[in-house]
Parts: sequence; C-alpha cells; structure tokens
Amino acid sequence: MIDILLVEDDETLGFVVEDNLLQEGYGVTREKDGKRGWEAFNQKSYDVCLLDVMLPEMDGFSLAEKIRSSGSQVPVIFLTAKSLPEDRIRGFKLGGDDYLTKPFSMEELILRIEAILRRMDKKTVSALQELSLGNYQLDLKNQRLTYGATFIDLTTREAGLLRMLAERPNEIVPREEILSRLWGKNDYFLGRSLDVFISRLRKYLSQDPNLRLVSVHGVGFRLEF
Repeated sequence: MIDILLVEDDETLGFVVEDNLLQEGYGVTREKDGKRGWEAFNQKSYDVCLLDVMLPEMDGFSLAEKIRSSGSQVPVIFLTAKSLPEDRIRGFKLGGDDYLTKPFSMEELILRIEAILRRMDKKTVSALQELSLGNYQLDLKNQRLTYGATFIDLTTREAGLLRMLAERPNEIVPREEILSRLWGKNDYFLGRSLDVFISRLRKYLSQDPNLRLVSVHGVGFRLEF
C-alpha cells in the first residue's frame, strides 16, 4: 500500500481528498497545519506528500524545504490557490515534483500521483512492493508472505497490517492508528477483529524464532526482529 501524507487546513477539501484516496487504496495521514505535518513526516516514511501552500503554523513551501533539508527525496505535490508563475517556480525550486492549482478534480490529482509513482526509480518502487521480515519476504504487490519455498496468500487487511508493523520494527504501533488506517474508525468491536488478525499473523510468522509479534496491553503491538 502506498502511504500519502496530506497536509491541508481546509476541512472540507481535506476530507474529500482523503476519502477519495482511501477509496483508491492509498494509506493517508492527514494533518491540518505545517507544524503537525512536519511532526507526522518524522514519525514514519511516506511515498508521496501532498502539501497545501497556505498553511497555518508553517506554510507548505517551508514544510517542503524542511523535508528536502532532511535528505528525503519523497515526491511532493503542492496543492494551492496561488497560480502566479513565480509561485509555481518557487515550488519547483524548493524540490516540488508537481503543482496543482485549486480547484482541481480528484481524477486529475490521482492521475498525477500515479504518474509520479511511475517515474520513481525502479529500485524505490521495488522497495515499496517488498519487505524483509527476518527470514520472511512480504510481497506487497501480490499480498504474499514467503518463507523459503512456502508461501501464504494474505488478505488485503492482513497485508496492510503486517506492512504497518514491518515498516516500524521494534516500535509500538498504537491500536488506534491501526484501526483508523485499516478499518476507518476505532471502536470496541473492531478492536476485537484486530486481535483476531494479530493472532493470524503470529501463526503465519511462527516459522522464524527470531520474529516476535508482541502485544503491549492497552497500547498497541510491536514486531520484533
């Protein structure tokens, strides 16, 4: 699953963009100001950043500059009502990969995201599609977990959950974050479903004694390897 950081302070537009991207199968983290966007960027890795230019706390240009200063080459698409040539030029000089002027159609935004992902280096694309977990390989494109000559075909939710844990090894991933991203909301009954999925993953990963899927009571889960 491709993960997108969306930083947009317009509540309505932010909701529409997030909802459409989720329907397309993307993972989305949405923040409403540049400062929180920068904090979110430092908490995990993203495949694309969508940044509004006119943000409170820290504007989109400044946020993009900090992202590039960190050494990250993650694709950045600016979303803005500012259509003057000098604004577009500034965006590209700061390392932006595309610049979409409001109002825009969701179809166009999705096509631009897809175009940027196609242009990414093959090695980067490959890294997005396959993860190593000890002696296991997780093929995200085909949703398949491989151990030696054996493999397990995963459901979309199983693959998404295992990716979230594998991308943050030895780190607690909060229950609330998992439920919000994979189920769309956090409640008691969905929490019980999550526990069932965790039990399945433990069974799938049992062949490698160096892998441990740990439950931290009341907090979340940690994949140790």
